[in-house]
Amino acid sequence: MALLDRAIVRVLPAVPKPVVKRLSSRYIAGDQLSNACRIVKALNDKGKLATVDVLGEEITTEEEAIALVAEYEHVLEAIQREGLDSNVSVKLTGFGLKLGRDFCRGNLARLVRAAATRGNFVRIDMEDSSTTSDTLAIYRELRAEGLDNVGIVLQSYMKRTLTDIVELADLKPNVRVCKGIYVEPPEVAYQDFETVRINFAEAVAALLDNGSYVGIATHDEWVIAESLTLLEERELHPHQYEFQMLLGVRSHLGDELVREGHRLRIYVPYGRQWYEYCLRRLQENPKIAGYVAADTFRRLARRR
Repeated sequence: MALLDRAIVRVLPAVPKPVVKRLSSRYIAGDQLSNACRIVKALNDKGKLATVDVLGEEITTEEEAIALVAEYEHVLEAIQREGLDSNVSVKLTGFGLKLGRDFCRGNLARLVRAAATRGNFVRIDMEDSSTTSDTLAIYRELRAEGLDNVGIVLQSYMKRTLTDIVELADLKPNVRVCKGIYVEPPEVAYQDFETVRINFAEAVAALLDNGSYVGIATHDEWVIAESLTLLEERELHPHQYEFQMLLGVRSHLGDELVREGHRLRIYVPYGRQWYEYCLRRLQENPKIAGYVAADTFRRLARRR
């Protein structure tokens, strides 16, 4: 299967761009903010929340980073104007982390304050391991300034995650827990599938015990079942946690969670860099290519 996944990644650049766009349309809202707003409204109508992500983390100049911050401000304005139930999710490399830590921090603080004036929330995505320490440090600095409408992401395949949870406990952070998609060396990340799963459940348990609000971001039925058990054991109500999933991925699982009364937030990416985003994500983790291909074939088979 790994060989097939890598083969799909190798041939994808040769596939005509319109074909890639059609295949990816299930997972990416489009290239314009209006596309994302339309998708978010449809999700809200089905009882689901959303988080909007503007594609564009691969920036090389300060001007590009500032432009991305401005685009996010437009997103916040649109969410308020259209009465959507959505927050936003950002990647610090898009805000200039590689160009300068203070520059990035200033950009993030600007957006978090803009969100606060609108009663909204900003989630800081976690990227590869080279950014983890800076990301957590910037998060802590913003919280020290009294900015509470900001959250973080922790990845269960990272060996440092349970330690990070202990070190963040005093903040009672709002945390999205996910498995992690970046290819990392065994020195810093667990490579075994079952170990990553178990670490995910342990991370959720530790965060709940610390009094954190947890976004359980997974499409793994075992992880969902384990998380539901942890929530039931602690007698938590739906407003004290949420599940999170990617747009277009295993929607039936999300629908079931909503029917059972759980909060579900869908990750809605959009932007002009959709094609580069697709290629980069697949190259970073070829397993995703196999999953998307299998999902596409299943949908085509059902239509026939």
